[in-house]
Amino acid sequence: MTNDMEKNLPEAELEDNIIELTDENGETTQFEYLATIEHEDKLYVALMLLEGAADENDDEGEVLILEIAKDENGEDVYVSVEDDAVSEQVFNKFLAMLDEEEDAE
Repeated sequence: MTNDMEKNLPEAELEDNIIELTDENGETTQFEYLATIEHEDKLYVALMLLEGAADENDDEGEVLILEIAKDENGEDVYVSVEDDAVSEQVFNKFLAMLDEEEDAE
């Protein structure tokens, strides 16, 4: 699987926290929605590859950070983050959110 994924996000899929992304080769993979993170006036989504959905090249439990962008029709799509520094900053915000949730419990 490559990082260049785009997928419209139907509301119903969010309710189950399971979404499917289709890469440029037409391969569909299931992910669990973890969080939406705002960073520098852009929105990003944190997803985790579902168990059993990984192939030999992917690690189960890996968190994927994708930017929420608009396609030509104004629909939300997920696109890969090209800048590793931005991806890392968003991931760190995600970890901080998890820590805050843990502390609240």
